[in-house]
Amino acid sequence: MKAHTRETQATMTPEKSLQYLIEGNKRFQDNLKANRNLLEQVNDTSEGQFPFATILSCIDSRVSAELVFDQGLGDIFSVRIAGNFVNDDILGSMEFACKLAGTKLIVVLGHTACGAVKGACDDAKLGKLTGMLSKIKPAVNAVTSPEDSSLRNSGNIEFVNNVAEQNVMLTIDKILKDSEVLAEMQSKGEIKIVGAMYDIHSGAVKFYEQ
Repeated sequence: MKAHTRETQATMTPEKSLQYLIEGNKRFQDNLKANRNLLEQVNDTSEGQFPFATILSCIDSRVSAELVFDQGLGDIFSVRIAGNFVNDDILGSMEFACKLAGTKLIVVLGHTACGAVKGACDDAKLGKLTGMLSKIKPAVNAVTSPEDSSLRNSGNIEFVNNVAEQNVMLTIDKILKDSEVLAEMQSKGEIKIVGAMYDIHSGAVKFYEQ
């Protein structure tokens, strides 16, 4: 499989880009990697890059977007931060990726048993981590079940995973609210913004479309 070129990137649509990721994750689950020469892709991309998707994911060591979607060099922009939330710097990076570099798809990728989400559920306090986890607290508050406070913590994995999913949805809402550039591109059908959850037990990615 060759690295994307300006010509192949131009053929990509938001829907086709999403399908590429779905197919890549299926290969990952089946342990059937696409046939690609990474060193050849180093050479092919040395004078330019033409990725088709931008993926915002957690820093979790088990959730490398390039691996779980079986993508090569030059295929995707990968943005990683604990808890996969957005701020102005990340939004600026996404605007660059879509408006200037030509990606057709943004994926906000959460995952099960997320440590950052667990920390937010437990209201953890530690240096700069305290402020970072506050970005995830709206998702904690948005999940209303269970009401029993003794069950609203990292010990309840169902609650944690529900918060992680809600965090993905709220992150998409914030992208559209805070970035006029990306909101306009999506309204015109130039890009698609979708949420997804990675299951750390199966390796499967479940996509959610707004």
